[in-house]
Amino acid sequence: MRVLFAPDAFKGTVDAAAAAEALAAGWLEVRPHDDVIILPMADGGEGTLDAVARAVPGAVRVLVTGVPGPNGSPVDGSWLDLPDGTAVVELASVCGLPLLGSPDPLGAHTAGLGAVIADALRTGATALVVAVGGSASTDGGTGALSTLGARFLDDAGEVLPPGGGPLSRLASADLTTLAATPPGGIQVLTDVRNPLLGPRGAAHTFGPQKGATPEDIATLEAGLRRLASVLGGDPTRPGAGAAGGTAYGLAAACGATLTSGAVRIAELVGLYDAIAGADLVVTGEGRFDATSLNGKVVAAVLHAVTQASGPPLAIAAGSVAAPLPRGVIAAADLTRLAGSSAAAQADAPHWLRRSGAALATRLDRGSVPT
Repeated sequence: MRVLFAPDAFKGTVDAAAAAEALAAGWLEVRPHDDVIILPMADGGEGTLDAVARAVPGAVRVLVTGVPGPNGSPVDGSWLDLPDGTAVVELASVCGLPLLGSPDPLGAHTAGLGAVIADALRTGATALVVAVGGSASTDGGTGALSTLGARFLDDAGEVLPPGGGPLSRLASADLTTLAATPPGGIQVLTDVRNPLLGPRGAAHTFGPQKGATPEDIATLEAGLRRLASVLGGDPTRPGAGAAGGTAYGLAAACGATLTSGAVRIAELVGLYDAIAGADLVVTGEGRFDATSLNGKVVAAVLHAVTQASGPPLAIAAGSVAAPLPRGVIAAADLTRLAGSSAAAQADAPHWLRRSGAALATRLDRGSVPT
């Protein structure tokens, strides 16, 4: 029997590769003669570069040192140079929330993303794939666009300081010196479908996760509204609110297209071909809940299996907090196996192995159809 392990990272505990390997190891403890395939996944957030680098032959990681982190302190970034000339860039690695010692909801920015994009463009990238999940900021992508040559001005014609807070004083934007879009265009990979503005928008939905108070959220919302009035475009588009509005900014200023990160990464890493040769697929994430089917890895894997009329699908999750959708025939809950969420998180690799073994045992008992 051939089993494909294609999970996302279990955020805060193990990355996607470690999760897949632990699940497979547990499976093989019970069914040592099965053939296992390891295919780590991502949804456009942290781990995107690792997933693509592992799966695409000839992908070269290019290091970019000393780019501005979300608070301006230098960090090291990287991007992937694919054989066809496409550059894959990951926002989380240079502008992610874990890079801040403490949240800075009004001042955090995306300048480092722009620096990594600029490096890729200087080396001749013919197309850009920008994964924007996991941002620490709500600056509408203005930090990245500023690094790429744009100028965001107040009513006195002065350049605004970085961050989402100052955007409430935005009066105009000068895009005349903005770096040219590569011939193959820019594709932005989003891990959510929220619009830019309103109660489901970037500030209201994700601001609290970035340390924003109600007063901060009002300031950030006002700034994003001014940005939308200046740049135009479509702030209502699903996914425009991803990464504090960075998806919107790149679309409005650079003509970028927005797409599901999980679906595009599934294409890049060869998920569809892998499914075609599998007898069972096991995916997973830190928490399976109502949001899991809205742009996340589990949704992309389920869609791929369904489209291919493929093999059964099982899920391993840190916790299972929603009914299993049609097409998912079994689930392993790490919290239930470990006895508590704290115990599961304290040694996630161990409980992932136990989850893999539990799913294999269920197969042997006939409760997982093949």
